[in-house]
Amino acid sequence: MTKKLSRREFIKLAGVGTAATVLTGCGPASRYVQREPYAQMPEYNDNGRSTYYATTCRECPAACGLVVRTMQGRAIKVEGNQRNPVNLGKTCARGQATLQGLYNPDRIRNPLKQAKRGTGNFSDLDWETAIQVVGAALKDTQPSEIAFLLGLAPDHLFDLVSSLTAAIGAPVPLRFGALGMFESRVTLTQATEDLFGKPGLPFFDIGRADLVFSFGANFLETWLSPVAYTRGYSQMRKGLTTRRRGTLIQFEARMSQTGATADEWIPVRPGSEGLVALALGRLAAEISGAPLPKVFSGVDVAAASAESGIPEETLHRLAKLYADATNPVAIPGGMALAQSNGLQTAKAILALNALAGNLGQPGGLFFSPTVPLFADGHPASLAEMTEFVKKLESGQVKALFVHGVNPLFELPKSLGFENALKSVPLVISFATFPDETAMQADYILPDHHGLESWGYQRALTGSAQPVLSGAQPVVAPYYNTRATVDVLLAAAAQAGGKLAEALPFKDEVAYLQSRLLPLVTMPDGPYTAAEINSFMAFFQQHGGWWQAGDALTTPAGNPLDRTIKAEVAETYGEGEFFLLPFVSPILGEAGANKPWLQEVPDPTTTVMWNSWLEIHPKVAEELGLQDDDIVRLVSEVGSVELPVYRYPAIRPDTIAIPFGQGHTAYGRYAQGRGVNPLDLVHPTLNEAGDLTFAGIKVRLEKTGRKQTLARLESRMGVYGEEEH
Repeated sequence: MTKKLSRREFIKLAGVGTAATVLTGCGPASRYVQREPYAQMPEYNDNGRSTYYATTCRECPAACGLVVRTMQGRAIKVEGNQRNPVNLGKTCARGQATLQGLYNPDRIRNPLKQAKRGTGNFSDLDWETAIQVVGAALKDTQPSEIAFLLGLAPDHLFDLVSSLTAAIGAPVPLRFGALGMFESRVTLTQATEDLFGKPGLPFFDIGRADLVFSFGANFLETWLSPVAYTRGYSQMRKGLTTRRRGTLIQFEARMSQTGATADEWIPVRPGSEGLVALALGRLAAEISGAPLPKVFSGVDVAAASAESGIPEETLHRLAKLYADATNPVAIPGGMALAQSNGLQTAKAILALNALAGNLGQPGGLFFSPTVPLFADGHPASLAEMTEFVKKLESGQVKALFVHGVNPLFELPKSLGFENALKSVPLVISFATFPDETAMQADYILPDHHGLESWGYQRALTGSAQPVLSGAQPVVAPYYNTRATVDVLLAAAAQAGGKLAEALPFKDEVAYLQSRLLPLVTMPDGPYTAAEINSFMAFFQQHGGWWQAGDALTTPAGNPLDRTIKAEVAETYGEGEFFLLPFVSPILGEAGANKPWLQEVPDPTTTVMWNSWLEIHPKVAEELGLQDDDIVRLVSEVGSVELPVYRYPAIRPDTIAIPFGQGHTAYGRYAQGRGVNPLDLVHPTLNEAGDLTFAGIKVRLEKTGRKQTLARLESRMGVYGEEEH
């Protein structure tokens, strides 16, 4: 390979002078260009001149495009890529804070070998030795005893590992992420397949709707593709298509930020959402005067009212609102589906769309488009993860490779992943940060940070266009890290045989080119190219590839001509309160190691830097509880202690805890802060195999202690002066 050149040297040799393009690519030649760190900038560098790179956010799997401003080898500002159809120039707080991951002082800086798992007694390795370890594991371990556990991003790594495992006859890589679990993605996908004969995530066209019934879909904070759905919500409110302001009705037991912006928040009993949807469908059908569809014929409206806690007159009023709307759409969110009856609930809510006749219509329900020739790697359900844990525990796995997921934090503790890991002789983590799972590995071979990385991510929903969002390094790697794809390619070359034959690429860029090659001649893209090198340059400059124009498809079939069970969900455990764990819109599953995010106030409580328990003020008064009182929550499988926050927008029979804190590792900003509500959750499953995290009952105990929460609101809060 030719020697590394600085970017300035490359530009001078190319004869194009100083960089003037807004988005920099340089095509596959970029792999030979060293993006110089600040400390090594040449004397003739232009001070004050910025360079911009288009890449993809890796803070969640939504595939939002970014444009990163760099100056003198440093990334200094992140904004959204206006060309990317998923986010059209917008970002969320986590996207803005991705720089704090790049510069995080607790990053793993070089390959490590741990003397004994969990001790933190590490010794440094060189990359040649590390690659030999990976190569030996792949070559000397029986293929059936090799396992890959990957996160929901990046997709190009999943594709490469899929090719690797297929070549040697190993099990296909398993993908998991807490966001997918909290979104109940598997349940939603299964429901669409049962109703319409095609699996996949649906696309809800709220931007062109005039009425949205959202059943626990927190699409303004964390659900599926929040930046894209926030844009659609804005369009609905402005009435850009319907010429009148759209209406949002939110059904959920605990008011989210989405519920706070709704025209009406309906505090529904957890587990009764499916009954409510069927009752609304029956009433709306009767109002329209059409024959009553089979799917709604068996529901008892009075019983639905009693079980859900929603007055009958409210159900009648909302049904009329739905029947009179021009473009109504109903959305099944993760909170409503995380129950024993989650699959039936999803079908009941989706059937409301068929009743409105909005399948494939503006403001209605569609199937999200997929990128041609790029298969979807669906996330594993908790049922699949349960079987995987059993496989680990039985000793069937001899070598486990983990990337992009932290199962010791993201899975319920009661599932037993930590104990099962002890039965695996070799655990190799590719973690960028010292998370809980990495600390239980034998080797940590750190991947680059997302802003130092190549790759691509498929947009599964949120866009009417097929989107393959591209990533490229915006800075030189700050530490002695290496792309996991390059590690696996080098290890495959060392192992030889079928592995080397299946992965004959000299580096990650060559692999990406091979994957992108079919798109070079694909029509309807944003650009055209004669060959792969030019195409790669455009891919980097645009920040990806997407088809021009709407590629949404219409669901087929007749969901109205079927029977859906009308029943209330089962509950698990003994206690007086429903427990609702909800994903922190700021921290998510992996943001707690960024101080910017820790400092951002929660949008509904303004709490920062900690966990809290939300409880209705009247219930708190009956129990003699004030803000900041520490209580103990006890379930069948565990207990946690945390401070009280009296929250008026929650049902009296419900308490809620944000998910995002409670790390026992993961760096100085995350470790030892708050609690993980999944420690209370029993690993029970719904019909689709998803976790029923919203069907848990817990009891509350007073401790007599206090801990003052950091809140942006004044110490008087919303209830006035208090005695403490």
